[in-house]
Amino acid sequence: MVGFMSKRSKPSASDTPDVLIVGGGLAGMTLAALLGSHGNSVVCLDRDPLATVTTGHYDVRTTAISYGSHLVLRAAGIWDRLSAKACPIMDIRILDGGSPVLLNFLSADLEGEPFGWIVDNRELRLALAARLSELKPVTHLAPALVEGFDDRGDAMQVRLADGRTLQGRLLVGADGKGSAVRTYIKAPLHGWTYGQSAIVCVVAHEHPHHNAAIEHFREEGPFAVLPMTDAPDGTHRSSLVWSVEGNGREYLDWDEATFNLALQARFPDSYGEVRAAGPRAAWPLGLQHAHTYIAPRIALVAEAAHAMHPIAGQGLNMGLRDVAELAALIREADDPGDMEMLKAYQRRRHFDNMAMMAATDALTRLFSNRLPLLGSLRKLGVSLVQAIPPARRFFMRQAMGTAGLVPDLMKKRKSGT
Repeated sequence: MVGFMSKRSKPSASDTPDVLIVGGGLAGMTLAALLGSHGNSVVCLDRDPLATVTTGHYDVRTTAISYGSHLVLRAAGIWDRLSAKACPIMDIRILDGGSPVLLNFLSADLEGEPFGWIVDNRELRLALAARLSELKPVTHLAPALVEGFDDRGDAMQVRLADGRTLQGRLLVGADGKGSAVRTYIKAPLHGWTYGQSAIVCVVAHEHPHHNAAIEHFREEGPFAVLPMTDAPDGTHRSSLVWSVEGNGREYLDWDEATFNLALQARFPDSYGEVRAAGPRAAWPLGLQHAHTYIAPRIALVAEAAHAMHPIAGQGLNMGLRDVAELAALIREADDPGDMEMLKAYQRRRHFDNMAMMAATDALTRLFSNRLPLLGSLRKLGVSLVQAIPPARRFFMRQAMGTAGLVPDLMKKRKSGT
């Protein structure tokens, strides 16, 4: 073990906490909870009031939490208060155009463990905020509007709009795609848009989903149906992520009857009658990646560092890989802002994120292509994966988020270990 990991960092005796996190979204709050659970002093800043970000209309999306990511939430003390509201994904079915199911991922083939869970973003935020409120080493400031940053040598300083200044031995940018922290360190950014938007909403349906997730690749883009827990009145529910061309405005403007007819035409018949059961929203789809995640006493995590197409549901899961890796390094460091430690973080996360972005980009282009020959080859390739058990198991473990270049915290252990 190298020198910069010689011992666990303890809360500072001064007013300078170990870590100052800019961004109180899902990744930022998870990092705060994970570090606070191990005694690190943390200040987490969110620009919006907690009452705003936990309303039902602030974020109508759900999140697919992989099996590996749920281990991070468990270690952060969040999962137990969330698990009853999380719907397990036991099977994944992949369809292409008008073809029948081309590929079945069955949890029964992998010890019966869920591939992951679908969680309402509002419920996840509430669970995270509740956890932060009970952790003494963590201060959660919301609202807190950041105006600028200053390098103090042995600490980074953040200037707030209300005149306050805060310092941390490590500054973490968890402030999303338009990250102010990333802009401050002048990290080169590359990426592109797909000319698509994701229409998201909760859908009620007549028949149960049996804990199956559907990924239907259609000409206009992927149409994903993700299982949710039933509503309090027993109504069966799923989350919809429907990729469409353009900004999606017309789909939001449709009246309820027109939108429900469009859903009915695209949902598998096994769901019976379907209807929208909540507000709709549209999110532009694209890819972006920072060339560097670090600068002296600064690190970027999650969408401040990378953002990708939701085709494989890996966006937040990749962010939680960043969080788990950075937290493990911080806990073992003499100085949480040590540059050698930050370089280790970059080495461990940069390639993994690039590989996943390349994979999601390739899938997006492959399954949104209307060339007949390419469509035939695509179906042949997927059918071969279905027919070859080792190949199918490989992709299933990738879907669980427990294989490959993942932090130790996210590696699946055998029962009893």
